[in-house]
Formats: sequence, structure tokens, C-alpha cells
Amino acid sequence: MTINELVKELKLTVFAGEQGLNKNISSAYCSDLLSDVMVNAQENNIRITLQTHKNAVAVAVLKDLSGQILVNNHQPNADAIEAANEEGIPLLGTEKSTFEICGILYPLLWNK
Repeated sequence: MTINELVKELKLTVFAGEQGLNKNISSAYCSDLLSDVMVNAQENNIRITLQTHKNAVAVAVLKDLSGQILVNNHQPNADAIEAANEEGIPLLGTEKSTFEICGILYPLLWNK
């Protein structure tokens, strides 16, 4: 599944990183702790988080993540949007909770 397909399927808001919408998603990783993401997230994962700052984008670049979904109507700050656009990391948003998004993503990404 690509980021673009996920955006359409879940009706996600695209805040930044539109040039990365064709990236493939291998799985998802959910964590709000950057050190945890740096150790455990895998390449092409989509990260589920409530972090809205540019350090979250930097970790996505470091781990070669496909993108990030911000939950609970969180919106990225201006620095994060700028960094995401520069790096091609899609920043997506939803009003849904972390629990809801994880539950929705699991069958989409694991029942291939």
C-alpha cells in the first residue's frame, strides 16, 4: 500500500511532504518516544504519533520511514512542515485516536 492509497482510504489530511505520497508502506510503528522509534521502527514503516515538531521529522528521515500520521487532530508546527517538505516525508493527520488508527491499519497492512 502506498501513502497516497492510505490517504484516500482513511481520508487523512496531508499537511506536508506531498512529494513522498507514492512511497510504499511496509508496516506501521506507534510511539511518541523518539529514542524508541530510533531503535525499533523499520524502514518504510508509517509512524503513528502525536508529536508535531521537526525532531519527529528528523527521526523519520534517519529511519527512512514512509511518513507519519498525527492523531487526535494534532497539527504539525511550521518547522515540522518545512522539514517534511524539504525531506519528502508525508505528514498526515486524523481526528482519530492512536488506538483507532492502529486498529484500522492492522488489517490493511497485514492482510495482504
